[in-house]
Amino acid sequence: MLPTPSSLPACPVQHGSPFDSNGPRIPLDTTEFAADPHGAYRDMRRRHGSLVPIELSPGVPATLVVGYRTALRILNDPGHFPADPRGWQDSIPQDCPVRPMMQWYPNALRNAGLTHARYRQAYVAAIDGIDLRALQATVERIAVPLIDSFREAGTADLQTQYAFPLVFEVLNRMVGCPPELGRRVAAGMAALFDTVDAAWGMRHLSEALLELIALRRNDPCDDVTSRLTHHPVGLDEEEILCNLISFYGAAIEPQTNLITNTLLLMLTDERFAGGFLGGSLSTRDALDEVLFNDPPMANFSITFPRQALLIDNTWLPANQPVVISLAGCNNDPAIAGGDRTGNRSHLAWGAGPHACPARSVAYLVVQEAIDQLLDVLPDLFLTVPKHELTWRPGPFHRAMTGLPVEFPKSPASNLRGSTS
Repeated sequence: MLPTPSSLPACPVQHGSPFDSNGPRIPLDTTEFAADPHGAYRDMRRRHGSLVPIELSPGVPATLVVGYRTALRILNDPGHFPADPRGWQDSIPQDCPVRPMMQWYPNALRNAGLTHARYRQAYVAAIDGIDLRALQATVERIAVPLIDSFREAGTADLQTQYAFPLVFEVLNRMVGCPPELGRRVAAGMAALFDTVDAAWGMRHLSEALLELIALRRNDPCDDVTSRLTHHPVGLDEEEILCNLISFYGAAIEPQTNLITNTLLLMLTDERFAGGFLGGSLSTRDALDEVLFNDPPMANFSITFPRQALLIDNTWLPANQPVVISLAGCNNDPAIAGGDRTGNRSHLAWGAGPHACPARSVAYLVVQEAIDQLLDVLPDLFLTVPKHELTWRPGPFHRAMTGLPVEFPKSPASNLRGSTS
């Protein structure tokens, strides 16, 4: 005879967990969250521990991981936490604003096992073929005319007038994308990240990149697109397209935001600014502090468990997104504290089999961009108080709407590099 429910012993584990409860989920796509994410992470951790019930957009439940060690466990266990979302996306409406950002594509980011290995082989080879010495010179050639375009005015928005156009043009050079196609790529990628009109953004982006692939299929050059197109694993057009989208997505928003977030730190933190100007801290130290505290992709590294799993005494539902809060985990009190100068154990690049393979490229582009700017305009200061700066809402990125600065006017260098 089976025991009755009343005769069963109490179970200490939270079956169903807070994720299946009737309690409220915490939305990540609000202006309130964007204004004070660290306060939100502290409150999440106090109320829920390392695993937090959230909404990525209305009606899209997920789990946010804010515990560092729990995140490492998940990121290094692709068998239980695959990155393939196909079991999830069938339950999500086509017009859901985060679906284009999270759904399955034939690329390294959204696959697991042997399929992931095939895509990553071509993806890594395409990135490893980038000449870092030549890339540094490319950044300088692009940075100089951008700085010249506003140095005589004495004011600039470093987000729109410097960081974004620099990252975008450097990326176009790496992938071999002509300017006209590049502008269409930028418009599509911006819509995709803002999750405002993401479906339009994906269509617009894809159309432009398919034209680029056809161009490089017939006229290969020393660039990422050509290396993907002609790699021995034999990617077809759709596979090349989706891996190119991943490359753009991993570069435009994150690198732009990393430049501006680092400049914000250097312009407003007297401890750091004093050390930097005094020569005791490097640009690399500034970058790593931002990657710890305010990484440009604050919440990402999404996985989709195929079955219900028990983690930290909490059941995670099958086929529901598990999102790593890179910012929340980096600032987990269990590992935070003390002087972290030179410490690069942050999760801003991810971890495990899906860790970012382009970190050397990203470090070089961002560091060179900042050094070029500060070499020419060392006396930058904000035109508004730090607390008046605004941040773009969205569940994934940590991005300002603008970074307005002033500086002593100076004549243009007339050493204008080509941005064509």
